[in-house]
Amino acid sequence: MNSIFNAADACLRASTPEDKIARTFATAEAFTRGELRIDDSAPPPEPIRMPGRPERPKLVHARELPRRGFGSTEARAAFIHSIAHIEFNAIDLAWDAVYRFREMPHDFHADWVSVANDEARHFAMLRKRLNDYGYDYGDFDAHNGLWEMAEKTAHSGLERMALVPRVLEARGLDVTPGMIVKLRQLGDDATADILDVILREEIGHVAAGSRWYRWCCEREGVDPESTFRRLLVEYGRGVLYGPFNLEARSAAGFSEAELTALQNAVAALS
Repeated sequence: MNSIFNAADACLRASTPEDKIARTFATAEAFTRGELRIDDSAPPPEPIRMPGRPERPKLVHARELPRRGFGSTEARAAFIHSIAHIEFNAIDLAWDAVYRFREMPHDFHADWVSVANDEARHFAMLRKRLNDYGYDYGDFDAHNGLWEMAEKTAHSGLERMALVPRVLEARGLDVTPGMIVKLRQLGDDATADILDVILREEIGHVAAGSRWYRWCCEREGVDPESTFRRLLVEYGRGVLYGPFNLEARSAAGFSEAELTALQNAVAALS
């Protein structure tokens, strides 16, 4: 297997956490060593499908998930599980970007291979922390919102970059600082330290989304700020929430106009 597209597909198809993590780490290392090529003669990607997943967690609608605080060991474990599930999905999102958008430059594929590697490492850290609490990935229900947006944007690299990294995944930039403060207040520095790492690296991931979103806009000859506003209106209901961490989002490549558009979109959708 010497094509990054075939290797990405194998990572997507991996159905156990252990296999997906191992394949992700091995593929990222092989790509960095130059052992996997971007095959310009490769056939088009297959239509998007559900990636390989373990039988658990059970996937339910987001409104069916119970609201939990941090007051009990089970509640804290459920919180860690929810973040681990986001990171597990993010591995597949990064590999699907590599696999699906084949016409993009080498640096695009290099960015998302690197992101997949980071997300796998984040998941592994969170899963270990979950094990410390006596639980494992799959012990709580989860939702499928991230992958549903991937399916909706499979036809367009521009829309994928606008909506997955810059809307759904960027939500972590808004809420994680408050989670870290709460965890430290409760004395759970181990979990807070993991979230510190994730927050710092996720700024870079969202920045990659911003960079390639603008690249796609330039290629297609459209204005990035008005296009972003249109996509927020078209796709934002049910997935766009404030308030926003304006400092972190600015560091992740959002312009002042885009930050205003986010705030206006939330107000209009309320």
